[in-house]
Amino acid sequence: MIVRSRAPLRLGLAGGGTDVSPYCDIYGGHVMNATIDKHAFAILSEPESGQREFCAIDVGVSEVLGGDEALVPDGPLKLLKGVYARICNEFLGGEPRPLKVQTFSDAPPGSGLGSSSTMVVALVQAFAEYFALPLGEYEVAHLAYDIERKDLGLAGGKQDQYAAAFGGFNFMEFYKDDRVIVNPLRIKDWVWSELEASLVLYFTGVSRASADIIDQQSRNVVEGNRSSIDAMHSLKQEAVQMKECVLRGDLQGLARTLQAGWEAKKNMASSISNPVIEQVERVAFANGAHAAKVSGAGGGGFMMFMCSPDKRIGLTRALAEQGGRLLDFHFTQQGATSWRIM
Repeated sequence: MIVRSRAPLRLGLAGGGTDVSPYCDIYGGHVMNATIDKHAFAILSEPESGQREFCAIDVGVSEVLGGDEALVPDGPLKLLKGVYARICNEFLGGEPRPLKVQTFSDAPPGSGLGSSSTMVVALVQAFAEYFALPLGEYEVAHLAYDIERKDLGLAGGKQDQYAAAFGGFNFMEFYKDDRVIVNPLRIKDWVWSELEASLVLYFTGVSRASADIIDQQSRNVVEGNRSSIDAMHSLKQEAVQMKECVLRGDLQGLARTLQAGWEAKKNMASSISNPVIEQVERVAFANGAHAAKVSGAGGGGFMMFMCSPDKRIGLTRALAEQGGRLLDFHFTQQGATSWRIM
């Protein structure tokens, strides 16, 4: 039997960072995001070797473990091995199972599209299908978060896992004790289409480790850094405003909120922006963009620009000259899904 799964990557529209502890535990966090038709994929199958095989196809890294070899979830295969270990320990009586685990993604790690967390969701979804585990969207997302943040000790928030599990446009609420409420939004077709026509995604060519930025944000909250905390309060309120703009079809208000969120986000940690990002932003505004934002924690990865659709061609041509690359995308309503091939 072969099981395949996929989970969608997301664009963070507003509120990103308020889903990170300890801010969301103390104040509560709000995030607006939407998933796109770029995915992380996982494949589970019975290995011919009868052993445990792990392979990140797009990275070109693989490892085979014999029955007596200890499984250490580290290195470039830590996500694959971490999910395998947790599923075996929590659902399969702690017994290692012969299994071939393969993954690949439409976006590189550090892209700012939630690629690492989305990969964990795709893996959990695949394991749930393979072993017939009774896990719904909330359970898949929470387990993925637990594996990534607690088992593997990787710093980050919660929005990526829930976006990948649920799919679509969502307004999310984050509270203490890992309580999460996902509010799916019904978006008018013309708003959906206008947003797709107005948004441009540009990869800076710089993948960054979000953990360092997130650690700085968390320290700022713990130390009571007023500027950083006030910025997070603003981001939280802008997520509410973004939700209202999307539901009403207020595209001008949406652009203002997007830009205000980016300006507030820069105050959360010093490494969120840098000269490369600022140069690309200047070029974009000189060529038709009226809002800009770095997707994800910041520091690199994908930048998102909003423009009038008639300015899109000129904007994309100017950005292409900056040395990065553009990514065509469409929004998607479908969250994590899996299927069997017998």
